[in-house]
This record gives sequence, structure tokens and C-alpha cells, in this order.
Amino acid sequence: MAITTQTPKRPYLLRAYFDWLVDNDLTPYLVVDANYPEVEVPVEYVRDGQIVLNLSPNAVGNLSLGNEKILFSARFQGVIRHIVIPLGAAMAIYARENGDGVMFEPEDAYDIEQLDTEQPIGFQDVVDTPKKAKSEQEKAKNPAKKTPHLRILD
Repeated sequence: MAITTQTPKRPYLLRAYFDWLVDNDLTPYLVVDANYPEVEVPVEYVRDGQIVLNLSPNAVGNLSLGNEKILFSARFQGVIRHIVIPLGAAMAIYARENGDGVMFEPEDAYDIEQLDTEQPIGFQDVVDTPKKAKSEQEKAKNPAKKTPHLRILD
């Protein structure tokens, strides 16, 4: 029997634990290595090179737990941010309420030295546009005032 290269276990374990936590009405928290290449998280929340993110369905939008990356949008102090987490940066998933979960073991597929990336190792701030979003909201609330077009006739 020939030895074949196996796909990484991490995306499958992550999805399984995520589903299990949500099915049991627990809040899934994801621990992320913010120094891993191509991580896009709000740097102001990074502590000791890590960030813990709430993945509960009512805290994130457009969640995609893919085989290569975790993608979603979330609000941080009222500002929507788009988050990108390569699976190699996912360190653990656990329940906020009781700490039940799993730490992911190192896998060759996520070894930083073997990655083919042009981005320097380190974290990258997510691009946000709070000014644009606010101005659009203000325009919706306060439409441009028009001069009256009616006049009084005698």
C-alpha cells in the first residue's frame, strides 16, 4: 500500500468543535496566533501575539470555516471589520462558559518555514472604513435638503 499525503486535521476538528459548542448553547472562542502570515485582525486587540475571537453566530456575520481560512465579519466597538485567519493561525477553540474545547497540535501543513508566501511574518491590521460607513448612515438619516419648489399664487 502506497503512503499518501493526508490533508490537515485542523479544519475538520475546528468545524466539529464549533458545531458541537453551538449545538450545546455554548459560546465558541477561537484563539489565534496574530503573528502567523496573512492574519487580518484588529491589532489593537492583540495581546502577547494572540487574539481571542468570539465566533458565536450572533457575534459574527458571513462566517466561513473553510479548509484553508476562516473568514467572517464582526463589530469591534461598533465598527465592522473583516477578519481573515489562515487555519495555521488557529491555535484552539473552546467554550467561554466552561473552557471545554481543544488545542490544535502542530501540523506540517501549517509550518511557517514551509509556507510559500510573500507577506512578511507578522500580523496585519484589517482594513476598515468607519468614516465611509458613518457618512453613508448619516446620508440615509439626513437626506440632502432640497429647496421648496412650490410657490404661493395670488
